[in-house]
Amino acid sequence: MDYGVEELARLAGVRVDTIRFYQAKGLLPRPRREGRRAVYTAHHLARLRRIRSLQDQGLPLDVIRRLHGERRAAGALARALRAEQGSRTLTRSQLAAESGVPEALIRAVEEAGILEPVRVGSDVRYTDADVELARAALALLGEDLPLPDLLALAIHHAESVREVVDRAIELFDRRVRHDRNGDERDPAQVVEAFRRMLPAVTTLVAHHFQRTLVSRALSRLERLGDRDGLRHAITATRDAGRLEVAWR
Repeated sequence: MDYGVEELARLAGVRVDTIRFYQAKGLLPRPRREGRRAVYTAHHLARLRRIRSLQDQGLPLDVIRRLHGERRAAGALARALRAEQGSRTLTRSQLAAESGVPEALIRAVEEAGILEPVRVGSDVRYTDADVELARAALALLGEDLPLPDLLALAIHHAESVREVVDRAIELFDRRVRHDRNGDERDPAQVVEAFRRMLPAVTTLVAHHFQRTLVSRALSRLERLGDRDGLRHAITATRDAGRLEVAWR
């Protein structure tokens, strides 16, 4: 439903000047314009009632403005995060069919905390990225690597990654979502920064893992005096070329 400013003021129990004051302070969104007429919606009315309710609880206007801003930024960032997961979702049986990994193994990996599906209420869903991960895991199993040993490594890796990621999220929240004064930045700027940083961080982590793996494997062969193995490993490393990290 649409309202003029006088009708909105009457329904909200405030003066017209109060509405304009809230707009100037960033507490209330600007109305849309239809010629010279300002048009407000039910969203404006709900926001006004919310502001009045918080004021009745003793909250000052600057605190109320920040509460609304943080909710808006958090919502925008959550939408960006969901977008990175992809639009298509699959059930566990669909993931098993597309990846070729048995459904029982997918369930075991999920219960071990290695794979974190998308949860919508009690419904568990997977994305195209999970299909790629499952196929990569199946390729490793095809190299006769023992499943128990692979799972143990994966669990250890997942626990380490969660610790690092939690610290990275705290850093992002402290220095990107908020400025040096602790004030919330504009949600659009936060989301744009997230979209710039995520592929950069992903590339950085992937290349660091590959470089560390190759370097330590070569050092081990050299330490063991395995000259033939070292020579073949160096050749294989050169032939493999530079790691390419795909990003949609």
